[in-house]
Amino acid sequence: MFEIGSSLREARTRQSLDFEEMEVRTKVRAKYLRLLEEERFEQLPGHTYTKGFLRVYADALGLDGGLYVDEYNSRFVAGEEDYAPRTRRVAPVRHRRSAQRESRIVAVALLGILVATALVIAAWRFGGSDAPQVQGVNAGAPAATATTGQQITLQVRAAAGASYVEVRVGSPSGAPLYSGTLERGQSQTFTRKALYLAVKKPKNVVVKVNGNRYPLSASGELMIAAATSG
Repeated sequence: MFEIGSSLREARTRQSLDFEEMEVRTKVRAKYLRLLEEERFEQLPGHTYTKGFLRVYADALGLDGGLYVDEYNSRFVAGEEDYAPRTRRVAPVRHRRSAQRESRIVAVALLGILVATALVIAAWRFGGSDAPQVQGVNAGAPAATATTGQQITLQVRAAAGASYVEVRVGSPSGAPLYSGTLERGQSQTFTRKALYLAVKKPKNVVVKVNGNRYPLSASGELMIAAATSG
């Protein structure tokens, strides 16, 4: 047995990561990551989503997400559906019905975990307000486009206010080029064959690709690459 919250917090602080950076990396809202570290699981929307968040958060910190889900199950989930007396003899027909009912419960629980994990990975942030929608998951996908030329030049400027910005080479898992908060008036410029951009507050930021202004979608994500000839 180990402390779920404190071990997550220790791994995050050891890597000098804050909640805003982990929100971008995991696509889970920062306040829910904080609840995981404080082990206030009762304020999350149920076992299924909690286990999905634990797996994604632990994996993002370089830990074994499966171990955290197993620990959570052993401490908070195991035995909740086990209400049948162990010393009472059950007639064969009732015993078969009980076994079938337990099998259905296990199958539904496993399906719920798979669905929750997929939704968490696909979501940009956990809901748009304090009241969760579809249990709090709101999906967002990066735009993908191509430009002419062998390389592209991407400029990001915080025009209307501050925003957290992350830029990587080619994809969300590519080598990081920049990760931090651009204050109002600050800008960063990058030149590569392919770039991935994630912006926390798209309305505060002006993006230019090869000198031309490029509108961001509500998700704040953009993947852009130089078109190949031939």
